[in-house]
Amino acid sequence: MITTVLVGYATSYGSTQEVAEVIAKTLRGTGVVVDLRPLPEVRTLAGYEAVVVGAPLIMFHWHKDAMQFLSHHRDALQKLPVAVFALGPVHEPHDDQEWVDSQSQLEKELGKHAWFTPEVVEMFGGKYDPGKLRAPLKWFVGKEPPSDLRDWEAIRLWAAGLVQKLT
Repeated sequence: MITTVLVGYATSYGSTQEVAEVIAKTLRGTGVVVDLRPLPEVRTLAGYEAVVVGAPLIMFHWHKDAMQFLSHHRDALQKLPVAVFALGPVHEPHDDQEWVDSQSQLEKELGKHAWFTPEVVEMFGGKYDPGKLRAPLKWFVGKEPPSDLRDWEAIRLWAAGLVQKLT
Protein backbone atom coordinates (compact mmCIF):
# COMPACT_ATOMS: atom_id res chain seq x y z
CA MET A 1 0.00 0.00 0.00
CA ILE A 2 1.23 3.50 -0.81
CA THR A 3 1.90 5.77 2.15
CA THR A 4 3.33 8.98 0.65
CA VAL A 5 1.67 10.85 -2.20
CA LEU A 6 2.28 14.12 -4.00
CA VAL A 7 -0.89 15.91 -5.03
CA GLY A 8 0.37 18.50 -7.49
CA TYR A 9 -1.81 20.98 -9.29
CA ALA A 10 -1.75 23.77 -11.82
CA THR A 11 -4.33 26.52 -11.61
CA SER A 12 -5.01 29.89 -13.16
CA TYR A 13 -7.92 31.12 -11.07
CA GLY A 14 -7.88 28.86 -8.00
CA SER A 15 -10.61 26.32 -8.76
CA THR A 16 -8.21 23.45 -9.51
CA GLN A 17 -6.35 24.21 -6.28
CA GLU A 18 -9.65 23.83 -4.41
CA VAL A 19 -10.19 20.42 -6.02
CA ALA A 20 -6.61 19.37 -5.21
CA GLU A 21 -7.17 20.40 -1.58
CA VAL A 22 -10.26 18.16 -1.35
CA ILE A 23 -8.35 15.27 -2.94
CA ALA A 24 -5.46 15.75 -0.50
CA LYS A 25 -7.82 15.91 2.50
CA THR A 26 -9.61 12.76 1.35
CA LEU A 27 -6.33 10.89 0.89
CA ARG A 28 -5.13 11.99 4.31
CA GLY A 29 -8.35 10.53 5.72
CA THR A 30 -7.22 7.12 4.44
CA GLY A 31 -3.97 7.38 6.41
CA VAL A 32 -1.76 8.48 3.53
CA VAL A 33 0.85 11.21 4.03
CA VAL A 34 0.10 13.85 1.39
CA ASP A 35 2.22 16.71 0.13
CA LEU A 36 0.00 19.27 -1.65
CA ARG A 37 1.95 21.60 -3.95
CA PRO A 38 1.59 23.76 -7.04
CA LEU A 39 3.35 21.92 -9.87
CA PRO A 40 5.90 24.69 -10.59
CA GLU A 41 7.18 24.35 -7.00
CA VAL A 42 7.90 20.62 -7.28
CA ARG A 43 11.65 20.13 -7.71
CA THR A 44 11.91 16.36 -7.21
CA LEU A 45 9.67 13.33 -6.87
CA ALA A 46 12.12 11.55 -4.57
CA GLY A 47 10.37 10.21 -1.50
CA TYR A 48 6.92 9.88 -3.07
CA GLU A 49 5.35 6.50 -3.75
CA ALA A 50 2.65 7.90 -6.04
CA VAL A 51 1.69 11.16 -7.73
CA VAL A 52 -1.64 12.84 -8.45
CA VAL A 53 -1.46 15.56 -11.11
CA GLY A 54 -4.34 17.94 -11.72
CA ALA A 55 -4.90 20.90 -14.00
CA PRO A 56 -7.65 22.62 -15.97
CA LEU A 57 -8.23 22.55 -19.68
CA ILE A 58 -7.88 26.07 -21.02
CA MET A 59 -8.64 26.97 -24.63
CA PHE A 60 -8.35 23.32 -25.77
CA HIS A 61 -5.09 22.68 -23.92
CA TRP A 62 -4.15 21.20 -20.56
CA HIS A 63 -2.57 23.89 -18.36
CA LYS A 64 1.01 24.63 -19.46
CA ASP A 65 2.38 24.04 -15.94
CA ALA A 66 1.05 20.47 -16.03
CA MET A 67 2.58 19.81 -19.44
CA GLN A 68 5.93 21.23 -18.27
CA PHE A 69 5.75 19.10 -15.11
CA LEU A 70 5.37 15.95 -17.21
CA SER A 71 8.36 16.90 -19.36
CA HIS A 72 10.57 17.94 -16.44
CA HIS A 73 9.87 14.84 -14.32
CA ARG A 74 9.70 12.29 -17.13
CA ASP A 75 12.20 9.80 -15.69
CA ALA A 76 10.63 9.76 -12.22
CA LEU A 77 7.06 9.63 -13.53
CA GLN A 78 7.87 6.53 -15.56
CA LYS A 79 8.72 4.72 -12.31
CA LEU A 80 5.77 5.87 -10.18
CA PRO A 81 2.04 5.19 -10.25
CA VAL A 82 0.28 8.36 -11.39
CA ALA A 83 -3.31 9.57 -11.35
CA VAL A 84 -4.41 12.50 -13.49
CA PHE A 85 -7.42 14.74 -13.16
CA ALA A 86 -8.55 17.67 -15.24
CA LEU A 87 -11.27 20.27 -14.91
CA GLY A 88 -13.10 20.72 -18.16
CA PRO A 89 -16.76 21.35 -18.92
CA VAL A 90 -18.20 24.58 -17.53
CA HIS A 91 -21.52 25.08 -19.34
CA GLU A 92 -24.95 24.59 -17.87
CA PRO A 93 -27.18 22.83 -18.57
CA HIS A 94 -25.11 19.66 -18.77
CA ASP A 95 -23.80 19.37 -22.32
CA ASP A 96 -22.79 15.79 -23.17
CA GLN A 97 -20.84 16.93 -26.22
CA GLU A 98 -18.76 19.32 -24.12
CA TRP A 99 -17.81 16.39 -21.85
CA VAL A 100 -16.85 14.23 -24.84
CA ASP A 101 -14.85 17.09 -26.36
CA SER A 102 -13.07 17.83 -23.07
CA GLN A 103 -12.11 14.18 -22.62
CA SER A 104 -10.82 14.09 -26.20
CA GLN A 105 -8.80 17.27 -25.63
CA LEU A 106 -7.22 15.81 -22.49
CA GLU A 107 -6.36 12.57 -24.27
CA LYS A 108 -4.79 14.57 -27.10
CA GLU A 109 -2.71 16.60 -24.63
CA LEU A 110 -1.56 13.54 -22.70
CA GLY A 111 -0.80 11.83 -26.02
CA LYS A 112 1.91 14.42 -26.63
CA HIS A 113 3.84 12.46 -24.01
CA ALA A 114 3.64 8.96 -25.51
CA TRP A 115 5.79 7.59 -22.68
CA PHE A 116 3.26 8.72 -20.05
CA THR A 117 0.80 6.03 -18.96
CA PRO A 118 -1.14 7.10 -15.87
CA GLU A 119 -3.06 4.42 -13.97
CA VAL A 120 -6.10 6.67 -13.60
CA VAL A 121 -7.39 9.62 -15.63
CA GLU A 122 -10.53 11.52 -14.63
CA MET A 123 -12.41 14.54 -15.97
CA PHE A 124 -14.37 16.72 -13.59
CA GLY A 125 -16.59 19.67 -14.30
CA GLY A 126 -14.90 23.02 -13.99
CA LYS A 127 -15.69 26.46 -12.68
CA TYR A 128 -16.21 29.50 -14.87
CA ASP A 129 -16.24 33.05 -13.55
CA PRO A 130 -16.01 35.58 -16.40
CA GLY A 131 -15.31 38.36 -13.90
CA LYS A 132 -11.97 36.78 -12.97
CA LEU A 133 -10.66 36.20 -16.48
CA ARG A 134 -7.52 37.95 -17.63
CA ALA A 135 -6.36 38.68 -21.15
CA PRO A 136 -6.29 36.97 -23.57
CA LEU A 137 -9.09 34.71 -22.31
CA LYS A 138 -11.43 37.58 -21.50
CA TRP A 139 -11.31 38.64 -25.15
CA PHE A 140 -12.85 35.32 -26.22
CA VAL A 141 -15.76 35.10 -23.80
CA GLY A 142 -19.29 35.98 -24.66
CA LYS A 143 -22.12 36.66 -22.29
CA GLU A 144 -21.91 33.24 -20.61
CA PRO A 145 -23.06 33.31 -16.98
CA PRO A 146 -20.79 32.08 -14.19
CA SER A 147 -20.98 28.35 -13.49
CA ASP A 148 -19.48 25.76 -11.17
CA LEU A 149 -19.82 22.14 -12.33
CA ARG A 150 -17.41 20.68 -9.80
CA ASP A 151 -19.15 17.66 -8.26
CA TRP A 152 -17.61 17.50 -4.79
CA GLU A 153 -19.12 14.12 -3.96
CA ALA A 154 -17.70 12.59 -7.16
CA ILE A 155 -14.31 14.18 -6.45
CA ARG A 156 -14.21 12.75 -2.91
CA LEU A 157 -15.28 9.29 -4.13
CA TRP A 158 -12.60 9.33 -6.82
CA ALA A 159 -9.94 10.40 -4.32
CA ALA A 160 -11.00 7.75 -1.80
CA GLY A 161 -10.42 5.05 -4.41
CA LEU A 162 -6.98 6.27 -5.44
CA VAL A 163 -4.98 4.40 -2.81
CA GLN A 164 -6.20 1.06 -4.14
CA LYS A 165 -5.78 2.08 -7.79
CA LEU A 166 -2.25 3.41 -7.27
CA THR A 167 -1.00 0.51 -5.15
